[in-house]
Amino acid sequence: MDFARRAWDHSFPMDPIVRTLLDTDFYKFLMGQMIWEKHFNDEATFALSNRTKSVRLGDMIDLGELREQLDHVRSLRFQANELIWLRGQTFYGQEGMFSPSYIDFLRRLRLPDYELGIDPQSGQVVFETHGRWAEVTFWEIYVLSVVNELRNRAVMKTMGRSQLDILYARAKVKLYAKLERLAKLDDLNLTDFGTRRRHGFLWQEHCILTAREVLGDAFTGTSNAFLALKHGLEARGTNAHELPMALAALCPPQDEACLAAAQYKVLQQWQNSYRGGLLVFLPDTFGTSQFLANAPQWVSNWTGARPDSKPPVEAGEELIAFWERMAVDPKEKLIIFSDGMDVEIPGFTVNGSDIVAVHDRFHGRVRLGFGWGTMLTNDFLGCHPTDGDALKPISLVCKLKAANGHPAVKLSDNYSKATGPAEEVARYRAVFGSAGLSEVPTRV
Repeated sequence: MDFARRAWDHSFPMDPIVRTLLDTDFYKFLMGQMIWEKHFNDEATFALSNRTKSVRLGDMIDLGELREQLDHVRSLRFQANELIWLRGQTFYGQEGMFSPSYIDFLRRLRLPDYELGIDPQSGQVVFETHGRWAEVTFWEIYVLSVVNELRNRAVMKTMGRSQLDILYARAKVKLYAKLERLAKLDDLNLTDFGTRRRHGFLWQEHCILTAREVLGDAFTGTSNAFLALKHGLEARGTNAHELPMALAALCPPQDEACLAAAQYKVLQQWQNSYRGGLLVFLPDTFGTSQFLANAPQWVSNWTGARPDSKPPVEAGEELIAFWERMAVDPKEKLIIFSDGMDVEIPGFTVNGSDIVAVHDRFHGRVRLGFGWGTMLTNDFLGCHPTDGDALKPISLVCKLKAANGHPAVKLSDNYSKATGPAEEVARYRAVFGSAGLSEVPTRV
């Protein structure tokens, strides 16, 4: 692929960023089926948020172009071959994971409408969408992919053809150097988690094909359902903060007992539908320490955990201590590290937690997995010929804002990642506590 030529050619009326509804994270289907089964009549609101306030997306992205891309996504429908793949493929060793009724729901799916604008004070894009939870949940990954790629296109429109050649040549060399370092690790289990903040679809495809070539069997799949289908890769993904956030928001007002139990109730619902490798809990929605301290014994029987906002060494050690306290052998358990993972290579500062260092710390103590996201599919730091930070990734999220009209809250293990109205965040912290939270997570 001549990426420079592809970026330079703007002769077509519109270059769709999302070409198929299957171009999303696989866990959207897993969570979507559970939502459809157990919360079909519940409604939800999702909203876009750029946590990198210094990047004023509204000043960079043309609102008309953004609306055109989003309307194109709304025009898409799942294709017959895509639904046949979802219905007939074996995922995580489980046949027939998606029921015929849910497949029929996907066949008829049309994404709900949305509201779009620019906040004149912050200069940020305002996107919000509301509807039946089972339908509106799918907007998350599509809007993140579209906004991220439009921002990158805006930067590249200011570059000449030779500059684009240099940009992509440097990015390819950088990617290969990271993969070469990873190839030396014993028992590596690495999955692409990079759809939501990728540089672009074609670059993500290049990244995963290169990873498969360099790493072989150590590259165990991708979270992108379409790329998994297209290239015969394993589709990977479990669950996200959206589920416990929603179940907590659905609690009756001021019912603190319901609130405290929501993070475990969602796991009970999940294990009624899935098993094996899909029993990986996400402990940090309302704080990891309190989750583990109050977890019932049956939680320790799950296959593993995915820490997402606590420094990886601290999170890993805390999980090992939890399993030991529950009289479970940690060596039998899986930890999937996925928060801000990167690979340190000569000449560049690691932008996150070094996979190699985390691997060396925990290899042999637990079963290890790595979900490599942004810094796999969107690392162009230092690659621009004149401004090394021009394409620095931004922290863009599309989070659940409300469920059935009740505000949704996420506390996280890091104060800077908390979401929700201030008074609700304070109420949740009174219920769940704030022990173990940090202002800025340290990296390895």
